[in-house]
Amino acid sequence: MSVEVDLLLQEAKESIEAAQNYRSELQQRLHGLNQARKQIRGSSGQARETLQRHFAVLQAGATRLLNERLAALLAEVDAIEANSVKPLDDCQSLIENGVGQADELLREGEAALRCGLGEKEDKLGSFTKKAMHIQLDSLPEVPALVDVPCVSAQLDDSLLGLLRERVSRHGSVSSHPPVQIEELQERPGGILVRWCKVDEDFAAADYRLQYRRSGSGGSQYEDSYIGRDCEFLVLHLDPHTEYLFRVCARGEGRSEWSPWSVSQTGYTTLAPHEWCPGTEGYILSSRRNIALRSDSSNSRFPVLYSNTATYFCGQTLTFKISAAGQMDQRDSLGVCVDSGREAESLQRDQAVCISTNGAVFVNGKEMTNQLPAITVGSAVTFDMEVVNLFPSSNNHLSEGGNFKLRVTIGSGNREVVFDWLVDQAVDSLFFGCSFAHSGWKVLVY
Repeated sequence: MSVEVDLLLQEAKESIEAAQNYRSELQQRLHGLNQARKQIRGSSGQARETLQRHFAVLQAGATRLLNERLAALLAEVDAIEANSVKPLDDCQSLIENGVGQADELLREGEAALRCGLGEKEDKLGSFTKKAMHIQLDSLPEVPALVDVPCVSAQLDDSLLGLLRERVSRHGSVSSHPPVQIEELQERPGGILVRWCKVDEDFAAADYRLQYRRSGSGGSQYEDSYIGRDCEFLVLHLDPHTEYLFRVCARGEGRSEWSPWSVSQTGYTTLAPHEWCPGTEGYILSSRRNIALRSDSSNSRFPVLYSNTATYFCGQTLTFKISAAGQMDQRDSLGVCVDSGREAESLQRDQAVCISTNGAVFVNGKEMTNQLPAITVGSAVTFDMEVVNLFPSSNNHLSEGGNFKLRVTIGSGNREVVFDWLVDQAVDSLFFGCSFAHSGWKVLVY
């Protein structure tokens, strides 16, 4: 009987645990539904506000433009009327003055005819002289109606049709943006953002990536990248701090940007790569990720190492050359196991590197394969993965064991792949550079 009770108890416990897990899964799905509903309603509300605000601005702008055009046309009518009526007013004044003179002459003539014989000769003579002075045969010219303006307004009735056509195609509402963030990968001091098109009918000419700190109410999105690539490494991010990322696209031949993608949250736990301060002959930027070879007058040129061993296998380490000096076969950019050696180049044991002339060195030996020479704008990448030859029993790198690293060095459009045998197991590696001549400037990320 006790065995049956124990079995029942065990089954009951398993059922309770299953019910708890089931309830937890359902609650997570409810939370997901609530988040989806919140996104739909929130984005719909924002879309309504955007549409109302935009069309209110259009209505005000269209009203203003129509009023301005109406005022300009009325001003043209007023100007034509004023300029055309003035000559007529001048002619009318001249005619009215002539009518007055003619009336006065008529009165004098009639008075001369009615006067006595003694005064008639003098008055008729005076009348005759006055009549000759007035020039009764000279009449002012009055313009014909066809010669004076007949003001009219010409209005194109097709404007309303054109406006209706443009308005009917102005703006659009989409349920999904044409591009979405696909992946966020942490990098030392940054995050690699990858995105992709989800609307195959959308022909993208450019992409625009923005980011901001998460949870900061006053923080504004800022542009990080605009271009044709579908990935970008956002640098200068604080570790263990969440950031929001969003992306949009611009269609071929269009000036406006598409709706933003759904914002994605990402963060990095990896400290940024930094050069070691205080190394003779090098000047570092404030973030210590840019090094400038400043003085080559000293015959000794030490290696500039990283501040700590921050490069881990599985990551991509990049050196970006922003300024170049004179090449030297002893120059080097690369990765090493330790940073304590008093060497003038990474062309030594327990290090792999590339020289500025493109030669590749493994543990101090030059390979037959060679990469393009390093110049301004060159980006040299290092990728490594662990390949155990004789793994130790516990499989922990820090515990030792013979193993090798598979290294890929890329420069330009070429790369070399080789195996690098390391004497001791390491969890992380240092990086470094050395230049015999001044003028070289390198960014590491």
